[in-house]
Amino acid sequence: MTNDTIRIFDTLAREKRLFAPIDPANVRMYVCGPTVYDKAHIGNARPIVVFDVMARLLRHVYGTDNVTYVRNITDLDDKINARAHERGISIRDLTDDTIDVFHADMAALNDLGPDIEPRATDFIEEMKEMIEVLIEKGYAYVEQDHVLFSVTSMDDYGLLSRRKRDELIAGARVEIAPYKRDAADFVLWKPSDPDKGEPAWDSPAGIKTSGRPGWHLECSAMSKKTLGNVFDIHGGGLDLIFPHHENEIAQSRCAHDTDVMANYWMHNGYLMAEGEKMSKSLGNFYTVNELLEEFPGEAIRLLLLKTHYRQPLDFTKDGLAEAKRELDRFYRAIDMMTVSAKREEWSIEKAADDPEITIASDILEALSDDLNTHLAISILHTIADQAFADQDSNPVGIALKLAELRKSAAVLGLLQQDPEDWFKWQPASSADGLSDDEIDAKITARAEARANKDFAASDAIRDELLAAGIILEDAAGQTTWRRG
Repeated sequence: MTNDTIRIFDTLAREKRLFAPIDPANVRMYVCGPTVYDKAHIGNARPIVVFDVMARLLRHVYGTDNVTYVRNITDLDDKINARAHERGISIRDLTDDTIDVFHADMAALNDLGPDIEPRATDFIEEMKEMIEVLIEKGYAYVEQDHVLFSVTSMDDYGLLSRRKRDELIAGARVEIAPYKRDAADFVLWKPSDPDKGEPAWDSPAGIKTSGRPGWHLECSAMSKKTLGNVFDIHGGGLDLIFPHHENEIAQSRCAHDTDVMANYWMHNGYLMAEGEKMSKSLGNFYTVNELLEEFPGEAIRLLLLKTHYRQPLDFTKDGLAEAKRELDRFYRAIDMMTVSAKREEWSIEKAADDPEITIASDILEALSDDLNTHLAISILHTIADQAFADQDSNPVGIALKLAELRKSAAVLGLLQQDPEDWFKWQPASSADGLSDDEIDAKITARAEARANKDFAASDAIRDELLAAGIILEDAAGQTTWRRG
């Protein structure tokens, strides 16, 4: 595969475009990350997983050292202030704790994480510098201790969302405050109230009172500092197109005198839960942390990738259970590869390192066509189907085919566990069941019973384990087990 075959649906152009990086030796992508006032819900996880796959694809095509993936953390927001006040803790304690849980939850979904993860509070000076530039160039003004971006100063404001002026004003959902010259103007800096515990810094533009930046400005400053004035890809959820990404473009282009902020804009679709918009009152509001109590993280990842990233996704627990069953089948296939490898005296590791075993070309083609993960996963199923059908006739060929399956799945962040570990996973709600050591002890007792030809005792142990959800598999003189 050459590095000129990736096609991306660009939200700004409203069409699929051939990806041509500014510098193939320095491919740059920025994605809006979490606002850390609470645990991430499943809707927050979708862009994390989607753009993790995009980063994996870019690294495969252009080389790991030639890709920089930046995903920010918003640790400065009114929701954060309110939550910290509600809990009676400092903003820093709240955001630090929330970030730790976020990292653990996303790692459970096999997220590799970004190369750079800037926190908004570490870039206040860069934000103030951008404000000064925008004021000097006539794109921003000071009024009543606020700094606002003047939308009418930018001739082509609104290209990303393609909204008419009335829609821009209504969609911004902001107060038409007396300090605004135009109803569509948006805040770059605002005063803070120390009595409410709001974070505050010395203000720019000669403002005497302390204050804090507006949300949109944060990403403009962080992306410039980490990736430059113009970079390749900017990603995020569909809900961020307006006003967040629209305002990022305005700030960045006007501050830097550029035609674009990013050459490609990618947005993942909305997520529903159990057929409706997620809501705690409807009982369909799922945090990743809660779901990990019931399902393995890889099943959550698979379900998020089974639908094309630009399409709406209806997330259900039944769908998660089906994703878990699909992964069970994949891992049984990989376990079959392990048996074939031992039979032929070569290792999975050797197969994985074999340069002749490559990522399946049709999977790369699917992912290169606007990240078609749905098609890529269906191809993984086809490979597994072939392996099961031919397992008795060509063990070496099947082992090689399954090595290809595993290597191909890595681009999707799937099927990298040891099958034994996968099948020994159990939900936290089953923690009071049999432990791994107890299961191993019963298997040893069963083996002793069989050696003594006490088949009634052997069958009783198997039945006991089966009742506990433990499935035994006897092959090549050995017994392995998995949780059903």
